[in-house]
Amino acid sequence: MSQPKIKRRVGKYEVGRTIGEGTFAKVKFGRNSETGESVALKILDKEKVLKHKMAEQIKREVATMKLIKHPNVVRLYEVMGSKTKIYIVLEFVTGGELFDKIVNHGRMSEDEARRYFQQLINAVDYCHSRGVYHRDLKPENLLLDAYGNLKVSDFGLSALSQQVRDDGLLHTTCGTPNYVAPEVLNDRGYDGATADLWSCGVILFVLVAGYLPFDDPNIMNLYKKVSTISVADFTCPPWLSFSARKLITRILDPNPMTRVTIPEILDDEWFKKDYKPPVFEENGEINLDDVEAVFKDSEEHHVTEKKEEHPTAMNAFELISMSKGLNLENLFDIEQGFKRETRFTSKSPADEIINKIEEAAKPLGFDVQKKNYKMRLANVKAGRKGNLNVATEIFQVAPSIHMVEVRKAKGDTLEFHKFYKSLSKCLEDVVWKTEDDMQMQGKN
Repeated sequence: MSQPKIKRRVGKYEVGRTIGEGTFAKVKFGRNSETGESVALKILDKEKVLKHKMAEQIKREVATMKLIKHPNVVRLYEVMGSKTKIYIVLEFVTGGELFDKIVNHGRMSEDEARRYFQQLINAVDYCHSRGVYHRDLKPENLLLDAYGNLKVSDFGLSALSQQVRDDGLLHTTCGTPNYVAPEVLNDRGYDGATADLWSCGVILFVLVAGYLPFDDPNIMNLYKKVSTISVADFTCPPWLSFSARKLITRILDPNPMTRVTIPEILDDEWFKKDYKPPVFEENGEINLDDVEAVFKDSEEHHVTEKKEEHPTAMNAFELISMSKGLNLENLFDIEQGFKRETRFTSKSPADEIINKIEEAAKPLGFDVQKKNYKMRLANVKAGRKGNLNVATEIFQVAPSIHMVEVRKAKGDTLEFHKFYKSLSKCLEDVVWKTEDDMQMQGKN
């Protein structure tokens, strides 16, 4: 197949492969055609956003990230809108999630954990100084750049100080149960700053212990455990130093009124070791005009889009970014240890690959949707965690070679693993090399 003549383009950005996917958004690799800078493009469907009444939440997330310009927070460059899509242009962070580092390597030394924790507190302190409370701090939302520096991401559940009620507290219960503060679950109002600090304490515990301080396979039991917690309900591992245990205990104080504050953390002896305050320049005024413009239907506010006419061409940098160390996606499920995405290469034409996948998927009970060399396979039968959805995308890496990415978009990871094994048997005549073959070749 000949080299594609037209890449997909949104405004000045060339759009590449999908690097993340959620219920309402996809994140794609992008490149600024004017500067050559790599970016991450978070793409939301306008119809879904409006249908689920998420417009205000999206506006809040974008406005929040525009307020925050700190070296330890993922940077938001701009937001654009078309007739059908919202495009949020973000800093491209290449070092993966802190979560992956814990899954792959286990607990950290106190010195390594301290460095990440110092950067986390720096970022959270800055956010709070701007009246922004994250409310969903966890290792999956902490990315690492190419130099190993921490970057806080995903402000989708953040709150601004304007949302505080007359009692001076926030009242929306949100966050991830293992990391959420007990006062958030008790539904009597909470202070966003002290709730964020609790989450920071759980993160520090996970970094140095390698496991969660509060956990239960039953979600209701976990809620009950956290909401009724007392000081004696968790135990620090014996290998921790006395000063680390002391700090963790001060942060994981179930009483928000006596919980340690950020100024007190900054003055803590364990925290202060080798501490380097962040050095950066703050920009002047923040312009939020583009935030409002994305939801307007006027053509003058719409960004131009050029559609894909061939499989997306993939350059060397994008291929490298798909390695485990640089991939933004969390590739492993902690509970089961199975990959949530995999790839194979083929010398067959792209159209033939698509037809073969469709022929293999339908007998397995999947509905198939196709668009622009991408497919969405949805299992009509509900599984352990709802209906399994699988996304596939074809990339051209050479005129006669294609790479096919198959990833779980929704559902159970074990079911995805079984589906891929069945799919692989049906595709033996078009598959040239699987991801495992490529890894083995690299080792040899």
